[in-house]
Amino acid sequence: MAVGRYSRVDGRKSTNYCSAVTIVVFVGLCIVGIWMLMSSSVIPSQNSDIPSQETANSSMKKVSERNSKQFEDSSGDLAGYATTETESTYDSQNVNPSDAQDDQNLTEKETKGAVKDNNDEDIAIESTQNGTQLKNVVEQNQNEKTVSQEESKVDDEDGGGNGKPEDGESNKNEWRESEESSGESKSELDEGNSKVESTDDVENAQEEKDVSLVEQNENNNSIELKKKDQGSMNVFPAGAQSELLSETNSQNGAWLTQAVESQNEKKSQQSLMSKDQYGRGWKLCNTTAGPDYIPCLDNWQTIRRLPSRKHYEHRERHCPEEAPTCLVPVPKGYRRSIKWPKSREKIWYYNVPHTKLAEVKGHQNWVKVTGEYLTFPGGGTQFKHGALHYIDFVQNSFPDIAWGKRSRVILDVGCGVASFGGYLFERDVIAMSFAPKDEHEAQVQFALERGIPAISAVMGTKRLPFPSSVFDVIHCARCRVPWHIEGGKLLLELNRVLRPGGYFVWSATPVYQKLPEDIGIWKAMSELTKSMCWHLVVIKKDKLNGVAAAIYRKPTSNECYDKRTQREPPLCSDTDDPNAAWNVPLDACMHKVPVGVSERGSRWPEMWPLRLEKPPYWLKSQVGVYGKAAQEDFSNDYKHWKTVVSQSYLNGMGINWSFVRNVMDMRAVYGGFAAALKDLKVWVMNVVPVDSPDTLPIIYERGLFGIYHDWCQSFNTYPRTYDLLHADHLFSDLKKRCSLVAVIAEVDRILRPEGKLMVRDNGETISEIENIVKSLQWEIRMIFTKDGEGLLCVHKTLWRPAETEMIMPAII
Repeated sequence: MAVGRYSRVDGRKSTNYCSAVTIVVFVGLCIVGIWMLMSSSVIPSQNSDIPSQETANSSMKKVSERNSKQFEDSSGDLAGYATTETESTYDSQNVNPSDAQDDQNLTEKETKGAVKDNNDEDIAIESTQNGTQLKNVVEQNQNEKTVSQEESKVDDEDGGGNGKPEDGESNKNEWRESEESSGESKSELDEGNSKVESTDDVENAQEEKDVSLVEQNENNNSIELKKKDQGSMNVFPAGAQSELLSETNSQNGAWLTQAVESQNEKKSQQSLMSKDQYGRGWKLCNTTAGPDYIPCLDNWQTIRRLPSRKHYEHRERHCPEEAPTCLVPVPKGYRRSIKWPKSREKIWYYNVPHTKLAEVKGHQNWVKVTGEYLTFPGGGTQFKHGALHYIDFVQNSFPDIAWGKRSRVILDVGCGVASFGGYLFERDVIAMSFAPKDEHEAQVQFALERGIPAISAVMGTKRLPFPSSVFDVIHCARCRVPWHIEGGKLLLELNRVLRPGGYFVWSATPVYQKLPEDIGIWKAMSELTKSMCWHLVVIKKDKLNGVAAAIYRKPTSNECYDKRTQREPPLCSDTDDPNAAWNVPLDACMHKVPVGVSERGSRWPEMWPLRLEKPPYWLKSQVGVYGKAAQEDFSNDYKHWKTVVSQSYLNGMGINWSFVRNVMDMRAVYGGFAAALKDLKVWVMNVVPVDSPDTLPIIYERGLFGIYHDWCQSFNTYPRTYDLLHADHLFSDLKKRCSLVAVIAEVDRILRPEGKLMVRDNGETISEIENIVKSLQWEIRMIFTKDGEGLLCVHKTLWRPAETEMIMPAII
């Protein structure tokens, strides 16, 4: 029994042994097969004999529609003027196929930190049956993961950033990284500012909570965008285009090849060269102005040598021969600016730590110091009881002004802290406010910190940097400008920029006071305005504020000029271009009013907001910037930017637009970018470079505003005054004339900490800018290139270098 039993057991044992061997062999073969499949999926297939652009075109067909719409240039996204490279950068440099393979190995080494993201891909790969299916599944999973991440991002934003991360190690790492980044940003912003006034405890705490949540969401968005970018990168094999991207392919290899090790050493050497070329060890600007340094207004070396200051020459631009490449320090205790519209009423004291204006003008309700805030009651010298009452008083005095309809773009001279312009937003009016950098300490800086447009400028010896006949209304409320002296030269400059049929609102003491000096000024102004053919339409008294305003109207024809018995002031010569405004000396003459049916200025623009979208009537006979008929160019440009903003900028860049208020388009053509942002609570300073086609009159015609500028010099604004800078194909042209490092240093000066820089340019320039901003320790939020064109979005941090550089021209 026993033997028989054991005999049966032995037989079963033999059978099991054979089965076990068979299973082991089968499992082994499966493991080998899986390993081979996994290796083929991880290492991108590459044929170095095939041009990289052709491979990219083939792979691009597999990119998800979502990624394509969000980050690539969809129909109408890249304008026709955009430069397109027919071959990749490596091709243009005659790099052989073996070098391209080496570069692929290098990119694989650089991004091995992204290996964890391939776990999901590996799971998909195990279930495939052949090599062709593997590639499709990997790309499909990447796209699905992109969609999942974006849906998660939307959920987080809807829930105030408190959404839970998805299961999986990759998402856990994203969450931790976001929380750490958010915590670091919050601690930096709050350093030195932990005390809160008791009356504002709840409000301040909520503000801090909002900032923290927004920062967390922005960091989440940044991580997701980079991962989406990785998905897009996989469609670009080794070679030219992948070299221009910030994120590259990764491998799961355990050992480095000699080629990779050699390329790593080359990369290290190139990195050092890049630092020498771009970083150069950034230093802080050591100047008398300190955190308020404006290079072209604080050039004391030149100011000291001026022969006269009678005409405010010392308040005009005097740029240093070499643009500075140092970084302006940040005030101690600086924190993220308060959001609009709360910022109109109060700002953080430590962001603009100046009290002199509060001491001098506090009784006129300009500004007051209230705990850790500077508060703005909304008053001014001529409207102590608030700007809104004064604005309505002006309209009631002469209803034809029609704020927000007929009158859309105004110029506010001697604006103070710009409360007038700040409250005109309530009437759908935008004001270009300006005042000099003078003893009224930081008045323009206060305005910009409040979220109100303003520039530092003065009525001196040169024309204002605006075209002729563009402002619907010009306003001066006791602006301290002697309009009547020297043949009315300064008032004649206002006549140049005022639209025919436009109004000049003057509320100053000569209008309503009877002191001998005021009576003399009023008499001189009356004679001057009459000789200029300005019609005094009304003088009205504001009983509440105890002031009065005189409103004048500029003529719409030349009939009055021809009937003058005395030709003073004289008409300008026919060769005098009224639109020439960059560093052009003032001249005491008047330009004739345009009267031809196709001339700009002969008709009033369409009512707002129709004028924003309708091409100006006077573009009919012209050729546009992009070579087509001007009106068609205008319409195409507007359509282009509406597409870009709606499909990419608003949702695809990781930007929380609720923290964006002050925006600058550094190279505005027709103002299409600004027009596309119309429905957001932002304003846009449209800059037309002096070496670009003069399209600034078109921008004003559509109810927007802007300024001429040379970006090889500093801009007339205080440091840390813009939330977002946008540059479309600016830097590639600019670097031909001046140092790109100096330009980016100026960008750093203008941009607020936590602000964003968005650049659209050719791939080579995008790569250069990426290197420079990385040396500034800015965060790359998104970078994408296709067919030689690129898009870059970066986030400025609070980082400042420890070393300083003495700027001798800026030392008093």
